[in-house]
Amino acid sequence: MFDNNQIFAAPLAGVTDRPFRRIVRQFAPDARIVTEMISCHSLVGGHKNCLRNFDRYDDEGAVGAQIFGADVALMADAARILQDAGAKWIDINMGCPVPKVATRAGAGAFLMRDHRLAGDIMRAVVRAVEIPVSIKTRLGWDDSHKDWRELIDIAADCGVSFAALHGRTRAQLYVGPSVSPDVHGCPIPVVANGDIKYADDVLRMAQLGYCGVMIGRAMLGRPWILGELAGRPGPNNVGDVVRQHLEYSVEYYGARTAVPMFRKHAAWYSAGMPNSAEFRIKVNRITDADELRAAIDEFWGCDLAA
Repeated sequence: MFDNNQIFAAPLAGVTDRPFRRIVRQFAPDARIVTEMISCHSLVGGHKNCLRNFDRYDDEGAVGAQIFGADVALMADAARILQDAGAKWIDINMGCPVPKVATRAGAGAFLMRDHRLAGDIMRAVVRAVEIPVSIKTRLGWDDSHKDWRELIDIAADCGVSFAALHGRTRAQLYVGPSVSPDVHGCPIPVVANGDIKYADDVLRMAQLGYCGVMIGRAMLGRPWILGELAGRPGPNNVGDVVRQHLEYSVEYYGARTAVPMFRKHAAWYSAGMPNSAEFRIKVNRITDADELRAAIDEFWGCDLAA
C-alpha cells in the first residue's frame, strides 16, 4: 500500500487553490499537492487579476506548481518564477481537455498531438530549473491515438522525473470509466489518475506498476480523502472543516469574491446529507459572509460559530 508521500492531490481548476490546499494539508501533512494550472502568459506577465500568480509555497510543504502553455520560452520562464516562489517541483499540463486550452491555445492535451513541441517544452523547463519536473497527460487524443507511452518515453529522454497518467483520452473528457493501462517497464515512474476513490483502487494501481496515485474529483467535498487513504482519520465534524475552509477563502480572496466562489464547495460538502438540496438552494442566494457562516453553523452545528 502507498504511504501519503505517494498519494497526490490532482490539479483541479477552480478547486485546488491555496485555501483548499491548506485544508487538504491538515489531514495529509506529507501528501503531494499540485496547484491549479497556471498560465505561463499570465504568470510571466504578472497579471494582477490572478492571485495565484503571486502565491508563495515555502510554507506549504510538498507542493508542485502546474503550468500550461505552448510557448517554449515562456514555459521555461514560468518554471523559474515558480521555483523561486518555493514550489517543490514543476508539473507541465499535457492533459487539459477543455477547448480554450487544448484547441484555441494549443496547450494542455494538444501537446499529445504535437510531440515535437511537447519535447521542446519539457526540455526547456527541465533545463530552466533545479527542482524536479513532471508531466500530467492522458491516454491520447482519442481512441485512434492512444500514444501515451511514446510521450512518456520522450519525457524520460528530456529529463522529466515522473508522469501522472489520466486513464481517459482527450475526446472522453471526464465521461465514461477511467482505464489505467499496465505501466510496468516505463522509463520513469508513473502516477495513476482517474476514478481513484478507495483503498482497493490504490492497491489495483500498485499491481499495474504505478508508483503512486493522484486523487482528483474524489476530493470534492472530501478534502480529507488523501489522509484517509494513507490511514489517517477523517474529521470529527465536517461542519468545522467547512467553516475553516470558508475562513481561509475569505482571508485569501476577500469576502466579496470568496462567498460566491465558496458556494460550490458548500454544495460538495453537503452532498448526500439530509436536507442538502434545501441547503444548497439557500446558500446559492447568499452574498454575505456572515450569513454564509450562519447557514453553515445551522446545517452542521459547528464548533467555530462566530
